[in-house]
Amino acid sequence: MIAKINNFEIDLSKPIDISIPLTNTDENPIAWYIEKPVIEPVIFGDWIGKVSEGKSSTNFNNIFFNPHGHGTHTECLGHITNDFFSINQSLKQFFFSAKLITVEPEKIGEDYVITKESISTSLNVTSLEAIIIRTLPNQKEKKSRKYSNTNPPYLSEEAAIFICESEIQHLLIDLPSVDKEHDEGKLLAHKAFWNVKDTHNVNSDARFNATITEMIYVSDEIEDGNYILNLQIASFENDASPSKPILYKILDFRM
Repeated sequence: MIAKINNFEIDLSKPIDISIPLTNTDENPIAWYIEKPVIEPVIFGDWIGKVSEGKSSTNFNNIFFNPHGHGTHTECLGHITNDFFSINQSLKQFFFSAKLITVEPEKIGEDYVITKESISTSLNVTSLEAIIIRTLPNQKEKKSRKYSNTNPPYLSEEAAIFICESEIQHLLIDLPSVDKEHDEGKLLAHKAFWNVKDTHNVNSDARFNATITEMIYVSDEIEDGNYILNLQIASFENDASPSKPILYKILDFRM
């Protein structure tokens, strides 16, 4: 099915899914020192909400998970503010012009950092709404990695400022956070991207509709370049929601 989004033609029958599924197995990625998700049937006395147990006509599971630590998720500035802001209220549009870039974090001291230079050299498109960052090396283990206490690569404050000043509204990255794992709560990249000057009294020019999506996975078969992004979330009134970002190749551009 061919559709036109902002004068771009895309084939809706050929989605490119860059999300990581959430499971209750050891294959699920984990960050931030928590255990794996729990997916289990509801139990009322002798009744078990699982068809294979022979006592229910339906499968009826409870799911316990953390959106920030258990897989692909999209968050709004409410992630770092004293006042409550919901991703469900912040994200009201779902199709965006996007560019996928691949960068190799630079070794700085004991850290691997995504610098402003590595982003700016790859980002030569104006009027871009979203950026998708794939980091090297791009092992498939990203889909099941246990990130806690591993000091993963992160985005420099200067890089986040550059993305903000480029008026890119949506940042997607294949890491558990845009910030350093142990950073004493500074959250420099989060604050810079959202232009939040004071987390207890949010400035009026903060980017309330901008989002960060973390823990994606972009396979090597997907080429760098321009796409249309469909950023799907569940309707959680929370600072973050599990999400399913989908890319579509651009077939044609017509004014």
